[in-house]
Amino acid sequence: MAPEVPKYSGVDLLDVLLIAVAGFFSLILAAAFASIVLYLVHYPRAFNPKELSNNALFVIPTQVAAYLLIVSFMALLVWIRHNQNLSQAIHWNLPAERLALLALGAGSLMGLCSEVASTLLQPWTPKSLPIEEFFKTPASGYLLAAFGVLVAPLVEELFFRGFLYPALERWTGATISIIITAAAFASMHGAQLAYAWAPLMVLFGVGLVLTIIRVKSGSVATCVIVHMGYNLTLFILLFFVTGGFHHMERA
Repeated sequence: MAPEVPKYSGVDLLDVLLIAVAGFFSLILAAAFASIVLYLVHYPRAFNPKELSNNALFVIPTQVAAYLLIVSFMALLVWIRHNQNLSQAIHWNLPAERLALLALGAGSLMGLCSEVASTLLQPWTPKSLPIEEFFKTPASGYLLAAFGVLVAPLVEELFFRGFLYPALERWTGATISIIITAAAFASMHGAQLAYAWAPLMVLFGVGLVLTIIRVKSGSVATCVIVHMGYNLTLFILLFFVTGGFHHMERA
């Protein structure tokens, strides 16, 4: 008889803390390096560093570089602490093609539902949100869409559903850890949404669904696919509403 596979890997709250710290310093390091490169490129002309914080053409490549460092750290961490590769440690478990398509469709449906919820909550949502500052040009919109569909879902699901949820579940049980994970997921996007309760409540609901999928499927890969479908649907809707990211005032 084959040995019983444990419900969750050995990842724990120390892993979560170390990844959070590494993520913080990775973002600082990537931003500092990118700023130095820009300074050298523009020298001796001056440029305004404050404008970079809302420039998607600067922020997104910088964040991609930071995410590469974070994922590399995740892989190194579980190899050193738990003698596992990253896929084993987080229970990646790639679904079959049919299930992957269902997951993508489920993500699209969740995106449509969240749009309906956002519309109903519009009276309690600020007229302008910090995230909208990144959509200054169509090029910025396309770059944000590529990042939001191909990069952000992977790294966010690795952390929240791959590390945070199972680490919490050991101490709190499934129900409480699902709620905490969803709340942490929503709060991470707080600055982009001006910490307004209405859009954050929608994201909290999305986080609940994604974490429940993690519990039921035992697959972080499935969560990534659902998350990609969700973000893809939101960007497709935004693309058509704004005329190809040309008229963000219509959003």
